[in-house]
Amino acid sequence: MKWLAQLSPEIRQYMVVTGNYWAFTLTDGALRMLVVLYFYGLGYSPLDIAMLFLFYEIFGVITNLVGGWLGARLGLNKTMNIGLFLQVVALGMLLVPASVLTIPWVMAAQAVSGIAKDLNKMSAKSSIKLLVPTNAEGQLYKWVAILTGSKNALKGVGFFLGGALLSLFGFRGAILGMAVALILVWISSLLTLKKDLGKAKNKSKFTETFSKSPAINYLSAARMFLFGSRDVWFVVALPIYLANTFQWDHWMVGGFLAIWVIGYGIIQSITPLLTGKKTGLAPDGKDAFIWALALLFIPIVIGVLLQNDIYPSISLITGLLIFGAVFAINSSIHSYLIVSYAKEDGVSLDVGFYYMANAMGRLIGTVLSGYVFQVAGLEMCLWVSAMFIAITSVISFKLPKHKDLLKN
Repeated sequence: MKWLAQLSPEIRQYMVVTGNYWAFTLTDGALRMLVVLYFYGLGYSPLDIAMLFLFYEIFGVITNLVGGWLGARLGLNKTMNIGLFLQVVALGMLLVPASVLTIPWVMAAQAVSGIAKDLNKMSAKSSIKLLVPTNAEGQLYKWVAILTGSKNALKGVGFFLGGALLSLFGFRGAILGMAVALILVWISSLLTLKKDLGKAKNKSKFTETFSKSPAINYLSAARMFLFGSRDVWFVVALPIYLANTFQWDHWMVGGFLAIWVIGYGIIQSITPLLTGKKTGLAPDGKDAFIWALALLFIPIVIGVLLQNDIYPSISLITGLLIFGAVFAINSSIHSYLIVSYAKEDGVSLDVGFYYMANAMGRLIGTVLSGYVFQVAGLEMCLWVSAMFIAITSVISFKLPKHKDLLKN
């Protein structure tokens, strides 16, 4: 423990924040996979399953808006710990007898989980701005990439964990084990997370949650369509397609989605090496635009191959792995830009507004994932994804470039 004591307070707090975020992410990924596979096994339709996540995404939108204000008023340590506690509550709600696990009850549990997830994410992302020295943009880019990438890699592990736990211990056993583990993390966080982290010097008004920055507004809009483009096929359509069309069991579905998200997280973590090593500059709006254009062609190619029945399994799996890598770079650039654009005092206000748009994109994508897949199949989900990415590209063109930032 000697080496730990020698670390700076900022590094130690970064480790606590990251550890909390990792633990939460494991349960969040596992819970999503458990719900999708368990209720599909009970005979629920794709649209019914999408509706189970409706409140999760709706309350994510609300939480990011209100949570940014709460973080500035109360401190990010409190909002992060509240998020951990609420996830324990959400898991506990799913431990009721099977006869009580109706759609309204599960939707309510998912609503609590949605509040918990976005309080935790907003707190973690906002706190990095305060732990990195002012104007150290390269270090900020690196720390954001590591936090975001490692979180998504662990979310992939959570997908696999959910499928594995469902097969080994059943729904209730899996939920109980995750709840006990998260209680221990929550207690540890209460004891170690710095008090008043991220608390604004000036009392923030609720009206300040709506950003007045054009850059943040453009970035938030681009983020909304970017994440809608992923979730329109990823949340409901893909797991059911793999289970139904390819006849994959729970282990295989959970394993593939785990590999996809783990690879996605690894690419996010090394994005600074892929985009900024040669020039020494952190990315700007031009990079966001170029990488969005690169992403656009991938769902189009996959859709054409599937519609023409050209090696469907190879085309889908290979295409989605490529999509995941390019999407990861887009996401990592966005994650850096919002932390960079956000003002330091009351940083959670800007970050909360941005992640409200992120949650709105997930909400739109989740609902469309169930509806479009049920009505028109996976190919149409991919066409909708391409349309959303095209909109993201157009919006990204308006983001500030390095030369614009130097003028201000």
